[in-house]
Amino acid sequence: MNYDVIGDVHGCYDELVRLLTQLGYREVDGHINHKDMRKLIFVGDLTDRGPQSLNVIRLVYRLVMKDKIAHYVPGNHCNKLYRYFLGNNVEIKHGLETTIHEYLALNARERHQIKDQFKRLYQQAPLYFVAPHDTFVVAHAGIMHDMIGREDEKVKKFVLYGVPLKETYPDGRPKRLDWSKHYQGKHFVIYGHTPVLKPYQSNHTLNIDLGCVFGHKLCAYRVDQEQFITVNSKQPFQPDRFTSFD
Repeated sequence: MNYDVIGDVHGCYDELVRLLTQLGYREVDGHINHKDMRKLIFVGDLTDRGPQSLNVIRLVYRLVMKDKIAHYVPGNHCNKLYRYFLGNNVEIKHGLETTIHEYLALNARERHQIKDQFKRLYQQAPLYFVAPHDTFVVAHAGIMHDMIGREDEKVKKFVLYGVPLKETYPDGRPKRLDWSKHYQGKHFVIYGHTPVLKPYQSNHTLNIDLGCVFGHKLCAYRVDQEQFITVNSKQPFQPDRFTSFD
């Protein structure tokens, strides 16, 4: 099976639709598929900050649950939205407020539908995706070699959030350790979470979050061809939101 892995979408629905078209996914007889039988994998953080988070949920739900041509692993923003839908007391900030604003504008029937779709999507998702024959792993914020095969609380925290440092950015976001420099595994790890201006390859890992919601690009990595396919963002460019590890 050949896979296209898509970086953090963050509510950039129009860019996602353009990227899927560019990748060759088409609707035929009411189902979205690819003529070469390819499948998609989403690295998480479908929602928040961008303009159409709910449409992204609807589309990814369809691709995963109905058309069955996609896999999805959750990100930290997905986890927070899931906890909000469970009724937990979560802070409505760091982008969640944009998704909740969309959600509260819906009528009661539409709210129930989108909440149900997202909860079902999240609940069926693996913490991280291990490809057939152990060729590669997709994890939102990455994963260390000794964590693959585990699902304990330490692994969950790492996969969703990475390794926070004591330092923070001016807006309060924590800075993250470049864990990839310490990775020694046989699996090729594909991840997102930390926006970078170009795909960041380190050891046997690859970051494909090109910061679409911050005005740069939405990226897909075609695993079998080792090819990057991108579309330009429609959002305002925010250069201070990108990290450089080089």
